[in-house]
Amino acid sequence: MTVSALYRRRLIPEECVRLKDDIILLNEPGLLVTSWKALKPRPDLSHGFSCYYLDEGYKISRFYAADNTLLYHYCDIISASYDPDAASLIVTDLLADVIIYPDGFVKVVDLEEMADALEAGVLDIPLLRTALRSLNRLLQAVYAGRLPELSRPMERFDTGFSFPQDL
Repeated sequence: MTVSALYRRRLIPEECVRLKDDIILLNEPGLLVTSWKALKPRPDLSHGFSCYYLDEGYKISRFYAADNTLLYHYCDIISASYDPDAASLIVTDLLADVIIYPDGFVKVVDLEEMADALEAGVLDIPLLRTALRSLNRLLQAVYAGRLPELSRPMERFDTGFSFPQDL
């Protein structure tokens, strides 16, 4: 699959934005790695890298401050649809997120947004089921200590960061 246009679709609020400034660094079957600058720059968030595991239903990103300090790994639960005629990939954020801080603390957030989206009719039962299974796969991988392995595709490009050897 060749991706030349990448879009982020959100359910709440409903929007679809072309990530025109994201740079696709790696495009392999089931895997996309990008570098990016924050869409809405903030004092605490400047840029990062993302690793899209399209077949697994999640995206793992490294969020950095302007001074290149790693803030955390931010993991989105996603679904993706590819349009081969336009070579475009629409990645839908399925709301549940996992934040992994540098000290290893894991925080699952935005689960209530899944319930809100279900009630609003923008998330149906089959997609909710898919999202929960993807969230479970991601959490099982993180709890099994596989974050360094899952982040490895970014390290080819993110030369300023590597995991300590004891992880």
